[in-house]
Amino acid sequence: CEGMDYFEKTAVALSCQAKNLLGDHGNVNDRSITFDFDEFMERLSYFDQVIRPQFQAFRDTKQQVLHQRKQQMALDTFKARPLSSFVRNQLINESYLPIIGDNLAKQMGALGQDKRSDLMGLLLLISPPGYGKTTLMEYTANRLGLNFMKINCPSLGHEVKSLDPANAPNATAKQELEKLNLALEMGNNVMLYLDDIQHTHPEFLQKFISLCDGTRKIEGVWREQSKTYDLRGKKFCVIMAGNPYTESGEVFKIPDMLANRADVYNLGDVLSGQDEIFANSYIENSLTSNPVLAPMALRDLNDLYLLMDKAQGRDIATTDLSHNYSTSEINEIVAVLKNLFKAQNVILKVNQEYIRSAAMDDRYREEPPFKLQGSYRNMNKLAEKIAPIMDDEELQKLLDDHYVGEAQLLTMGAEENLLKLKELRGTLTEEEAARWQEIKKEFKIRNALAGDDADGATKIASQIASLQNALGEINTTFQAEQAAKVSQSEQQLGLFSKELTSAIKQLKLQVSVTNEPLPGLDQALQSLSEVLERSFVPIIMTMNKKLSINNEVLEQVTALSQKIRDLSTRKSNRTVTEASSAPVKSTKKVAKKVAKKVTNKKGRS
Repeated sequence: CEGMDYFEKTAVALSCQAKNLLGDHGNVNDRSITFDFDEFMERLSYFDQVIRPQFQAFRDTKQQVLHQRKQQMALDTFKARPLSSFVRNQLINESYLPIIGDNLAKQMGALGQDKRSDLMGLLLLISPPGYGKTTLMEYTANRLGLNFMKINCPSLGHEVKSLDPANAPNATAKQELEKLNLALEMGNNVMLYLDDIQHTHPEFLQKFISLCDGTRKIEGVWREQSKTYDLRGKKFCVIMAGNPYTESGEVFKIPDMLANRADVYNLGDVLSGQDEIFANSYIENSLTSNPVLAPMALRDLNDLYLLMDKAQGRDIATTDLSHNYSTSEINEIVAVLKNLFKAQNVILKVNQEYIRSAAMDDRYREEPPFKLQGSYRNMNKLAEKIAPIMDDEELQKLLDDHYVGEAQLLTMGAEENLLKLKELRGTLTEEEAARWQEIKKEFKIRNALAGDDADGATKIASQIASLQNALGEINTTFQAEQAAKVSQSEQQLGLFSKELTSAIKQLKLQVSVTNEPLPGLDQALQSLSEVLERSFVPIIMTMNKKLSINNEVLEQVTALSQKIRDLSTRKSNRTVTEASSAPVKSTKKVAKKVAKKVTNKKGRS
């Protein structure tokens, strides 16, 4: 071959040895390594044909398993993602975040020397649907960098009483229990959020009692193995949220032992001193729902507060606005805000009545429970339909249509709830007012009979108790009337006594008492004494001598004679009343009667 002349034939050694090496390796022996070309090529061929395919297969299998486990565990769902429409309004900044922060500091601890050593507690949020409980807590978890482990309690239902997924009645309940146990297994940087706890069994909620006290322990199940989780000193918090009513319309009651360990807040209620801020939160949260107000959600909220003041009739300077608004744009925004304030007034009344009704015991109700809601969700539904050119009549029609639709979705009681709403709004007609009174009267009768679901014996017993109460009320009323009559009589007697005393004082009576002897009485007594001395005394003395009569008889006769003698010397006493009265001119009948009685008495004497 002609090309072969250009290559020089040489001999190359196929092995060599490197010495004085540092380090540790399997092929290094006594700080030296021997390199054999044939052996190296053999190992390289083995790596390329065997090891490399196995490694690639292992890597593919690993990625596949990780993908499957990631899907099973749904790790992406644990990341807190607040809604894009979330508005951090004044109520959240000044009211909600401080109370939430205080509770989380008690559960997870605070930074610095003020950290508590007795980490414990639970945050329990109770409010009607649509007040943003979940959104608020998801935003809090996002800002704190916590994994948001939301447990959907309606998926668990009332049948689940254990944390063991093996005892779950269905697949969705099993998945929620596995997520709950995963949160316990993770232990750190976790916010365990149980949503809509009114749909669960009280025995299930009682499992969290020990987790919420100072021990911070709970019994869980992980991969079919029972475990005791000790979460003391870990960045772990428990949040529960629920509504006042269950799905059947009954009032939801939290277990006492759990409520005792919780900080309970009602997001639908007005906090002390926060009335205006709470009312403004309805407007702030509805910004993104109205096309006219939506751009303001991305601007400085101080512009919104200034324009709200203008809508309420206060004077503002447009130069104070941070954004350059045109005159027509300001007029449209103010017109929408005026209509929103009118809708807000109705929704606030509905909200307050809903909370008042939810807090009342069914046994003491005098009217049907009120189930219509006045939440942020209702405000958003109305805000998206409010336009700047809408007048009052159209706005009232919009409110009517909205709550008619809401009432039809209730389990029961659509008519009475709509009538109660009209009573709150002051729009009841005479016929509707009469119908509302009939409903309340019928409700009282049914409530007195222990409800429609009670058996016959219970209804009879309730009726007897009602009769007893009615009789007791009649007796109380009768006694009150008698007491009033007695009190009235006493008042009249008191007035009569005062008038009589005044009349007597006006008569100016002068009374003198003179003792005069009874004519002829002293002579008769003297004669009687002489007769006794002349007749009976000698006879008794003679009989005493003859018959030896006891001296006591003589002494008694002598004493009697002495008494008669003494009596004869006394004067008979008489009380003579002389009345001399000055002429008094009085028109009172009482004074005349008193004067007449005194005159008659003087005449008789």
